[in-house]
Parts: sequence; C-alpha cells; structure tokens
Amino acid sequence: MNVRNVAIIAHVDHGKTTLVDQLLKQSDTLREREQLSDRAMDSNAIERERGITILAKNTAVKYKDYRINILDTPGHADFSGEVERIMTMVDGVVLVVDAFEGTMPQTRFVLKMALEYNLKPIVVINKVDRDFARPIEVVDEVLDLFIELGANDEQLDFKVAFVSAINGTSSFDADIESQEYTMNPVLDLIINEIPAPPVSIEGELQFQGALQDYNDYVGRMAIGRIQRGTVRLNQMASCMRNDGTTKQFKILKLYSYLGLDKIEVEEAQAGDVVAIAGLPDINVGETICNVGHEEALPPIHISEPTVEMTFRTNDSPFAGLEGKFVTSTKLDERLYREVQKDVSLRVERKGTSDEWRVSGRGELHLGILIENMRREGYEFQVAKPKPIIKEIEHVLCEPYEYVQIDTPHTSVGSVIDLIGRRGGTLESMSADTSQTRLIYIVPSRGLIGISTDFMTATKGYGTMAHNFLDYRKMENTSLGSRTLGVIVSMNQGKATAYGIGQLEDRGTMLTVPNEEVYEGQIVGICNKDEDLAVNVIKMKQKTNMRSANKDSTVVLKTAKKLSLEECLEFINEDELVEVTPQSIRLRKMILNTNTRKKTDSRNSRGEE
Repeated sequence: MNVRNVAIIAHVDHGKTTLVDQLLKQSDTLREREQLSDRAMDSNAIERERGITILAKNTAVKYKDYRINILDTPGHADFSGEVERIMTMVDGVVLVVDAFEGTMPQTRFVLKMALEYNLKPIVVINKVDRDFARPIEVVDEVLDLFIELGANDEQLDFKVAFVSAINGTSSFDADIESQEYTMNPVLDLIINEIPAPPVSIEGELQFQGALQDYNDYVGRMAIGRIQRGTVRLNQMASCMRNDGTTKQFKILKLYSYLGLDKIEVEEAQAGDVVAIAGLPDINVGETICNVGHEEALPPIHISEPTVEMTFRTNDSPFAGLEGKFVTSTKLDERLYREVQKDVSLRVERKGTSDEWRVSGRGELHLGILIENMRREGYEFQVAKPKPIIKEIEHVLCEPYEYVQIDTPHTSVGSVIDLIGRRGGTLESMSADTSQTRLIYIVPSRGLIGISTDFMTATKGYGTMAHNFLDYRKMENTSLGSRTLGVIVSMNQGKATAYGIGQLEDRGTMLTVPNEEVYEGQIVGICNKDEDLAVNVIKMKQKTNMRSANKDSTVVLKTAKKLSLEECLEFINEDELVEVTPQSIRLRKMILNTNTRKKTDSRNSRGEE
C-alpha cells in the first residue's frame, strides 16, 4: 500500500512545525502559486502568538507515488495528551532534535511513548546551521536515550537526516557544507523506513477516532485511521460508545486531507486518515463499525491530570461590567464543552455551588483554557493551581517531575539553592564550555510559581524544562508559597497618582492612576512578608497655599504588569485571579479589610 502514516514528535521549540511547513512546500502537494505562511499548521491565534503547538493536527503530502499522512504534535509536556492519542494512528515517528540543545525532558517523554507503541523511529537533527551546533554529539545523546528507554534492536538501528528546517535544507551528512535545498532525504527515509499500515481493506469496517474537530454545520467530527474495511459517504454505521452502548447513525460527511485542505470524498479505505461526521456527540476512542458487525477496538489510554484549579463565577464589585458570559450556567456549559474536545481535562462541579474543580496536565494546559475563555467573552475567577494528591496503598502521594536545567556557570550556586528550597533532589550535573546542565527530581508543588525566581537566579539566561515522572510519598514540607506580602486596597474608586506615590517606597505597584479599584483588590507587591492595607484613591488635600491640581505633577515609577501565567504563579491560597475579556486583576478571597484581619488573626492564634 502506497500510504505512510507518521507523527512528528519533539521537545518544544525544536522545529517540528517548521519542518512540516518545508515538507509541504517541497513535496508535490501544494497547488501552483499557492502561498504557505510560516508555521502554517499552527492556525490557532494563541499558537501563533506564543510560537508553540497546542493541538495535534494532521496533513498529507504527495511524494513520488506515495501519500504520506503527517501528524504535527505539541512539544510542551502540558499537551502530551494530544501526543498520546495519535500513537494509535501512525506506524512510525520522526523524532526532531535540536542540534545545539540535544535531548530534553519532552524528547524523553514522547520517545518513550513511541517505543512503548512499538513504532519505527527516524531521527532528524534540526538547526544544524545554528551557532555552536553539535550534530554528531547529539546523535550519540539520542542513541544513549534510546538505550536508556529500552528500545529493541530494530528501533536502535534508526536512520538519521541532518536538517535546517528554517532554510529548507537537508542532507544525510552532518557537515554543514553538504546541506542542499531539498527535503528529499527526510521524505525518502519516511517511505523507505516507515512500514505500510498493518491493515486490511477486506473485511468489515473498523475506525477509531483519536482526535476531534468541530464544524458549525455538521458538529463534532472524529479524526482517525481506518483500521479495516472501507467507509462510504451516506452509509449507516454503528458507533460503539465508551460507556458500552451502541448507537446507529448516518455518515453525513467524509473528509480526507491533502496539504492544508480538508477534501470531501465519497469513500476511503483501510490505512488512510479521515474525518467522519454524522454523530454530534461522538467521543475520542469510540469505534465506528458496519451495522451488524460491531467489534470494538481497545480503548485509547490517556494519562491522568496532575494539576487542579478552582474556577468560580465572578463575585467582585466589578462583576458583569466587562464580560459577555458571566453566569454559572454559561460557565458550566463552556467547561463541559471543553471536556468533550480535550480528553486530558477533567471538570467536576462542587455540589450546587458556583465552583468547579478543573484538572489538567499542567499550569500551561489550564492557562490556555483560561485565555481562550477570556477571549470568547467569559468572565470568572480562578484560584491557585495545586498538584493532585493521591492515596496509593494508604500513603498520601504527590506528583514528581523530571527537571532539566541549563544555566551559565556563574548561576549554578543560585539555581542549586533555589531548587533545593523547592524540595528538589539533584540527580546529575555536567558542564561544557558555556553552561552547566543540572538534572533534578522535584515535586510538582515545588515548581508552581518558580518561573520568576528562576529567571532572577539565572539573570534571564537559564532554561528549565520538565515533565511528569511519577507519584511518590508526599513530604510534609511547605513548598512554592510566595514569601512577600501584597499591598491591598481598602477602598473602592479611582486610584490617584498622589495615593500611589505615597506607597512606592513600600513595594512594587501593579496599579496606575485613574484605574478603577475595589476593596480587597491587590494593587501592589509589598517589600515585607506581610500584607498591607492601603488607600490608593487618596487625594491631595487643598490648602490656602496650593490646590489639589498639583497632584498631576507627581512622577511615578512604571507599574508592573503581570501576564495571566504570572498571576497564576503569583497568588497564594487566600487569593484569586479575576479574569475578564478586558482585565486581569488580583484580589483577596475575603474582600472586606476588617473581616480579613479578624480571619488572619484567628488563623495565627490557631497555628500557635
């Protein structure tokens, strides 16, 4: 069969999507004069802004007499659920590794997954044109990783291509001088090394959806590989549901893929990747069969969430002023709609209250959901992210992560001190001419809110990557809490330059003049380890000598603006992030100043 199904896997920012762009450009796929933008596969607005892939996407290229179905996967550990699902759709993987950075934590994770599914690997060393690239050493690192992960003899005999995806060049030789403007070495490896799909055109239909798409006209569509038989447009089919029931439906739309286009087809055969529409509530992992010949495929395994966060309806004094969807009903519908698309996500409503426990694979996973909802017009509040604690054999256990840090030699001491205070255990340390690599095992609790401290410790030159390792016994240590207090408004109104100016010596302000604030809103970061209630709407009093208009001459320092992710990292257990389409505010859970002081006083006496 002249079909190949392959996934592109790698650590974040190692060049998967750029490589797919070049395969599309240089194969016989695109129509004459069709233009392809950079990172064409990343169609989501947030993906383009952040330069990362969030959703797995499929395309197909024509090369020689072959049709190559390619699945571009996310590189960030928080979206590993997308990678897991597509392993059932492919017969091999293209492992992309940066010629300078080498193997990274997510490289380990995605490769381990591919080897467990017994997929045939091809290795592409990308960015060989980068300064200080070390392609030969990186190939040795990849081989060591294969051995460490228990690859079999066939998998260890992987073929390698050396590529500069940004320039569209490749070669079988590591020498930069051998690079030519062609992607043929990569395409040839795919058709020669990746096996044809082990499927049968004969027999009854078997199809399992591993990904989902949505269309306003036909609703939800299941995307997957046909494992057996033939599927035809307008035929009746049976869907074997995840709950054990069976439902018959008519296939209303059948799509195949070529380049950037989704093409309607009349029929498709075993081995091809297609999208099937007709059952509006179809879910990932459900099997579509011919009526009367129902035979379910094994369920798709998805890793459990490791981080949870509480979502709440907005009850601040500014509730409903900026959002389009603000009620608990709208939030409930939106969160459960997300669960239907993202099987790595869990949503549980807390009784009849206006609170939901939302669980995901990491802070970024949940942060992207929050940002998407915000852009859609939703208004709500979220609490501090927390790792999910499990009881295993009557022992409380928490998630631990494998952490890899690259930092300049001068910052090693600061990093070791920081990670040590976060509960990390140093596994190994190695150095080259420019930087030191540290490998740690750290509880997830210790990594929440670490980004700012890490950038300070490394003066902005360090990089840290991590992914989930396993669950281990929970240590009774306070980790990841903020050490500094906050400056909290004790009034509602417009902040004034005079009021802010009086407070600048007490900490870093988050608020600017004329910004509306309310009682209990966090307006700054205190220099000390205690909270400070202040009056930021204070006006300069008029006197016989001068008028209050002199307020406009106050020169203020630039206020610090926190991004959504920085806000989620910053808050403590008694604080919330208020999210609206126009604003991101920090607030105390208890808004009233006197009530909050009484509560804090009672808590302090209880601890004593």
